[in-house]
Formats: sequence, structure tokens, C-alpha cells
Amino acid sequence: MWVSRSSTTRAPREGEVDGVHYDFLSDERFRALAEADGFLEWAEYSDHCYGTPRASIEGQLAAGKQIVLEIDVQGAFQVRAKMPEAHLIFIEPPSLEVLEQRLRQRGTESEETVRKRMKAASAELARKGDYDMVLMNDDLDRATDELVAYVNGIAGEDDR
Repeated sequence: MWVSRSSTTRAPREGEVDGVHYDFLSDERFRALAEADGFLEWAEYSDHCYGTPRASIEGQLAAGKQIVLEIDVQGAFQVRAKMPEAHLIFIEPPSLEVLEQRLRQRGTESEETVRKRMKAASAELARKGDYDMVLMNDDLDRATDELVAYVNGIAGEDDR
């Protein structure tokens, strides 16, 4: 299994490293890649752009890897349109209150950003029924075990 790395136009948070956590791009570079169909999916979220570079995904698929994309709802349905065989897993917070608390505990988001992200989260939660699986992120160990079991089940089906 391979976890993709997204590109973004936002500035790195404390401790984030370019090329490790994200590929941090200028707005101009990101837009040029988007116009050249360089992203499998991309979206604007909370005043910044995020996208999954197409070339890295195609390379990993060609190598026979299972790929995990950590993307928002907009991006997920772009992937589904381009790759109908993709499995979509919605990772749900225990509640909107817990999500807001997690955002605030980061200490990296402005009040306006928290407000925008909470509004977006409400809209995204309304789409969870369109996913193949909904995974509650209330206990990291259990959620991880459920995710691994689901992905291994998919891999087992592909081997048949």
C-alpha cells in the first residue's frame, strides 16, 4: 500500500517539510499544473488549493500498489468519475464539536479558518452516504484496524 502526498498552495505548518508532508507550491505553479491536467483531482478548500499529482498515482498503479488518497469530498468524487473502480472511505469525526476542538487544539488555524472548515465539514458530512464505507475516527487503533481490514478485503477480492 502507498499513501499519496498532496500538493497545496498553503504555507507549511510548524514541523511540516516540503516533499515529505506535502508538496508546497506557489499559486501560479499549482494553477499551471491544474490547467495541464497534472492532477488526478484538485479542489479549493479554505482559501487554498490541494491536489493529487497524476504522475505519482499512475506510477504507483503501474507498479501494482494499493493507493490511499487523503482528500476532501470534492476530490473524492473527481477520482470516482475518473476511476470508477476506486473505493471511497469517509472518515467521520465523532461529532462536529469534537472536530472543532481538534482544529482549535492544533493552534495553527485562525478563527475565520476554523469557521470555514466547520462549515465545509457540515456539508461534507451530508455526503458520507455516497461513500463505500464510513469509518468513525473516535478510537485511532480501532479505526486503523477497520481500515486495514477493509483494504485487505479489497486486495483479496482483486486477487480472485
